[in-house]
Amino acid sequence: MKLMDGFDSNYRYILVAARRARQLQGGAPPVIDTSSRKPCRIAQDEIKAGKVKWVIPEMPKSAAEIASEALDKALGSE
Repeated sequence: MKLMDGFDSNYRYILVAARRARQLQGGAPPVIDTSSRKPCRIAQDEIKAGKVKWVIPEMPKSAAEIASEALDKALGSE
């Protein structure tokens, strides 16, 4: 399967489409005009039209990174 424009992986595309489809199933109105009635297809069409925005969350720091930063700060080596 070809990688969708704007996505770093096909897996992320599926996650975004599934979440949007769940919103549509929950009563959210479609943001584009489409002849489809299936939430999954509507979500895919909305993504393709650039109407669905998504953000990759920042990864939390590991305990080792936090400890290293605290040690650097305490020793004044920043």
